[in-house]
Amino acid sequence: MRALVRAELLHAGVHALGMDSVGDLAVALARGDTPSAIVLDAAAIERATGPTRAALAKLARRVPIVLVASRSEISGKPATPLEGVAAVLVRPVTVGEIVARVLGLLRGQAA
Repeated sequence: MRALVRAELLHAGVHALGMDSVGDLAVALARGDTPSAIVLDAAAIERATGPTRAALAKLARRVPIVLVASRSEISGKPATPLEGVAAVLVRPVTVGEIVARVLGLLRGQAA
């Protein structure tokens, strides 16, 4: 699904990177390659270390982060698994829904 979301976002003119893990994202960010938006799986957040989570929360102030999660990953929790997340989409979710949410968030930033 990641490759399809990336392809759709690139087609829409959005700078999109395809990463296998939050660690790969951290490497790209360290190189100065900051995407327009970030789409993360909730499981990746759960596996992330404290410093990585803190860095993502800081990044969320500048770049919208969309979290894709199962209902069980977010039910009964007082907040999203990551501070500053712009949107949470609950599975099952389609590529079109993810792309639409990202584009909507980016349009909101431009306003």
